[in-house]
Amino acid sequence: MRRALTIVVAAATAAVVLAPPGLARTGPKWGECPADVAKPGLRCGTIDVPLDHRNPDGEQIQLAISRLASKNPDKRRGVLLTNPGGPGGSGLDFPGGLVDLKLPQSVLDSYDVIGFDPRGVGRSAPVTCDLTTEQQYRGNIPPFARDASDVVTHARNSKTVAEQCAKSKTANMLPYVSTAATARDMDRIREALHEDKLSFLGYSYGTHLGAVYTTLFPDRSDRIVLDSNLVPGGLDRTGSRLFGPGLEKRFPDFAEFAAARPEYGLGTTPEAVTAKYFDLAGRLDKTPVQGYDGNLFRLATFGSLYRDSRMPELAAIWHALDTNQPPPTSAASDAPQSLENKVASHLYAICNDSRWPRSVSSYLHDVSVDRKRFPMFGAAGANIRPCAFWRSEPAERPVRVGDKGPANVLLAQNTRDPATPLAGAEQMRRALGDRARMVTADQGGHGVYLIGANKCANDTVTAFLTTGERPADDRVCVAEPA
Repeated sequence: MRRALTIVVAAATAAVVLAPPGLARTGPKWGECPADVAKPGLRCGTIDVPLDHRNPDGEQIQLAISRLASKNPDKRRGVLLTNPGGPGGSGLDFPGGLVDLKLPQSVLDSYDVIGFDPRGVGRSAPVTCDLTTEQQYRGNIPPFARDASDVVTHARNSKTVAEQCAKSKTANMLPYVSTAATARDMDRIREALHEDKLSFLGYSYGTHLGAVYTTLFPDRSDRIVLDSNLVPGGLDRTGSRLFGPGLEKRFPDFAEFAAARPEYGLGTTPEAVTAKYFDLAGRLDKTPVQGYDGNLFRLATFGSLYRDSRMPELAAIWHALDTNQPPPTSAASDAPQSLENKVASHLYAICNDSRWPRSVSSYLHDVSVDRKRFPMFGAAGANIRPCAFWRSEPAERPVRVGDKGPANVLLAQNTRDPATPLAGAEQMRRALGDRARMVTADQGGHGVYLIGANKCANDTVTAFLTTGERPADDRVCVAEPA
């Protein structure tokens, strides 16, 4: 059985002259949300934004937005715009998701919590690359390259995908789906909601989006929280190659978990569990089991370690593959078109957000280096992407995240994040300079605020959002008992 595993986790900026948006246009007309988004209290609407922000009165596209309104006008501060990550991730239902994660009542009182599908995603002018089912199942992370031949094969596949994107029915949007354009859309959302400023809570790719927004619009930024941080360039070549060291740093948590549970039969010591990883990967490279080859096994391990709660299922998958039994299947699944749009919109954004090397030989070199340095997953993060063959240029050059503006940014970061490691967050912290402080939680997984269990880190973010209180210096929160 085939499994779709899409893991959604971005040069100096030229002087771009953009016309001011002018007076606020009519705000969204709020109504019922689509059935697959509906949550108690959540209302949905749309606003129009320019396809090309350099031509504000030209062709318009429609953005889908949502609002979970504060019910306490005496405590309401403004709006908290949110993004769950990606790029390519829908955020229309994210306010409801935050409630499910126990967003504190003090935050719900302080803000109207706003969600939206970024341009190109979901219900906001969705883009396509006309991906086949097979291309969709390859997902948005390159496959693990066992040797040079694998890199060359994936280069051919990547070139085909890039050509399909350039010929698709939404190819006219290729230059206009980028983090810079989405950040300008965010300011149009602020304007449509008749707010002088907006606060922001963004996870993973959302950290790049929030950092770009507050770089472009420092005076319109209120309280900015960036959780699980990419490097300042977003999901660029540097950010992608951090997947290798990220998994190496995170994997010992799983090795300890599995070693303490002999019922899985994966080894009684962390060292034995680690050896089992390489043993299974090598065996599956040669002979797939139950639809899993070595690449899917490695990718499933990487994605499952985003959350501690997924470790039991991951251990069960390993046990099934080790004994040639059907592995357990997750209840979550993506409709084919939803998956196609996730992968396509992901590519539109990351290929516009940075310059990717064009030479296949550079990827051959990097894969060889990272396979040796980070043998668990380095040869995936360093592998080639369709961006190497991208045919269009972005309408606006990528924005260099900078330190000019008020001191109103708080970074939240786990020490052992497989997808956006601490090393990348430290680069983001340096780029933002004295505008930012960082709270680091000694725990594993992807996502700190509400997702991780560290009370010190959670309380630090809540205090910043509700009172503006921010640590005087960067804060390290020690590990807490489970």
